[in-house]
Amino acid sequence: MHRVVLQRELRSTASSKVLAWFNSFTLSRSVHSLPFATVEAERISGSQPAEVQNLVRGKWTGSTTWNTLVDPLNGEPFIQVAEVDETGIQPFVESLSKCPKHGLHNPFKSPERYLLYGDISAKAAHMLSLPKVSDFFTRLIQRVSPKSYQQAFGEVYVTQKFLENFSGDQVRFLARSFAVPGNHIGQQSHGYRWPYGPVAIITPFNFPLEIPVLQLMGALYMGNKPILKVDSKVSIVMEQMMRLLHCCGLPAEDVDFINSDGKTMNKLLMKAKPRMTLFTGSSRVAEKLAVDLKGRVKLEDAGFDWKILGPDVEEVDYVAWVCDQDAYACSGQKCSAQSILFMHENWSTSSLISKIKDLAERRKLADLTIGPVLTVTTEAMLEHKKKLLQISGSKLLFGGEPLENHSIPPVYGALKPTAIYIPLEEILKEANYELVTKEIFGPFQIITDYKKDQLPMVLDALERMHAHLTAAVVSNDPIFLQNVIGNTVNGTTYAGLRARTTGAPQNHWFGPAGDPRGAGIGTPEAIKLVWSCHREIIYDIGPVPRGWEIPPST
Repeated sequence: MHRVVLQRELRSTASSKVLAWFNSFTLSRSVHSLPFATVEAERISGSQPAEVQNLVRGKWTGSTTWNTLVDPLNGEPFIQVAEVDETGIQPFVESLSKCPKHGLHNPFKSPERYLLYGDISAKAAHMLSLPKVSDFFTRLIQRVSPKSYQQAFGEVYVTQKFLENFSGDQVRFLARSFAVPGNHIGQQSHGYRWPYGPVAIITPFNFPLEIPVLQLMGALYMGNKPILKVDSKVSIVMEQMMRLLHCCGLPAEDVDFINSDGKTMNKLLMKAKPRMTLFTGSSRVAEKLAVDLKGRVKLEDAGFDWKILGPDVEEVDYVAWVCDQDAYACSGQKCSAQSILFMHENWSTSSLISKIKDLAERRKLADLTIGPVLTVTTEAMLEHKKKLLQISGSKLLFGGEPLENHSIPPVYGALKPTAIYIPLEEILKEANYELVTKEIFGPFQIITDYKKDQLPMVLDALERMHAHLTAAVVSNDPIFLQNVIGNTVNGTTYAGLRARTTGAPQNHWFGPAGDPRGAGIGTPEAIKLVWSCHREIIYDIGPVPRGWEIPPST
């Protein structure tokens, strides 16, 4: 009976918070009416800097150290982040350590929390569907990770749909168990999805809302207590989203939110020893964490993502448009961005490259269809271009020059959409392969072609790659598709004439394959894989057979 009462209290508290929010939202029609928001995206500036706080033990806190961020479009200091240093991690360590290994809820403990999170998801999804709220987050994303309005809105849309998907009873369906009959009467085995308890989530700059929300909610659905760290350059977006979730009934102590540099976060992880850490970001950091945390990690690291155009040339305009989107949307700053394009010789004689070039040259800073590169400088990208053009037979197809007439600070990159052609035979040479397949997290791609009998060479190039996130096989030839798909491993592979490399919607798995540490995102399968483990309970209640006697020793 006490569980029913507790469930009613939890859901009543959440409902009252949301009712207050909607009353507030209805009473005021201005942008100031967003009661969860502590900033206005378009007013953040040097004269009105925003502040980003930390959340620990249910309380928002500042810090003795404030990191000042500059506007990626004009270099003006505009956001102050309360960054925790190594001397300030103890409250976070203690908060995480208070969560038991069996989690905040599981199928045998506080199951009403599954329903609570279904309610929270429904209310948060509704909030994000409101035009003022979706516009607020879209423009806030644009301020810190400049991309076109449509690309930024896409993050908000996917997040909103994800939350819709896990409303109502869908959260408890994630914890669905199964039973198998035993060997005798009274014996039965049950398999359950079990939380890890204290966990950590580390996410990158390029999707400030979508990646952290989807992984955070997945962790919470399964009963874990997460500490969340988002790249400080963009953490203001998730800080505001945390405040929205609190308005939707998220218990304030269920999640800790920290701003820090990588060294401090590493020390926190080593001291708090979370049972599982989800990391999305660079391969270098991923491999270090895997060692430091003794394998208790799930990784969605970098990807040098490939696209193969098959022998059937159709819909050249459409294929060119998708290639442009895959390589240059968000200025190429997607872990799924098209890094290399293999064209069948039939496509080489088409107008494909000229059409991609024309589409790339439409992109402009004014609408952020091209913009700042936040992790690679202009000089570094130009130096990479220079090295590639020293390879025999290579040539610059388009781009390769800095953006003009801008005020992007030099700490960031500013490059026109770039494509370099390199012959397939040269790519495969030992002296060239590592250089050619180096991921440049910006508007930069390699293009090559192959003859009909050279497909095995292409497959060899793919086999030698070490990251296997996304891929595209652009063909409606079933034999060709079967051959390529059967000889590759990328975890999210699009196949068919409309295939792409980018796109991480809420309706299918997104994540790498070929690595037992690989993480997924967005689907029930991904949530269960990343945020829960299997626990088997074998019931053996008898009765003991009548007349049973102690048998001989064995």
